[in-house]
Amino acid sequence: MTQQEMTDAVMALSLEEKKSFIIETLPGLAKDAMEDKTFLMQLLPVFLGIVKESGLDLAQLLPLLSSMPMSEKA
Repeated sequence: MTQQEMTDAVMALSLEEKKSFIIETLPGLAKDAMEDKTFLMQLLPVFLGIVKESGLDLAQLLPLLSSMPMSEKA
């Protein structure tokens, strides 16, 4: 299956299926992709654009971020 075929298949999902797909697959995809240290700098603007487009004020995320446990890798 090509990347375009996968994209088309995901985009054809219902809203609930898309949300489930994102929640279930993003952690594994991100873990693999984060092995490339420059990838986060590519991903961050995409994520921030999604947040901005949603209408959520980025300042609203600060309390959430500060409450999340941050662990450093050894």
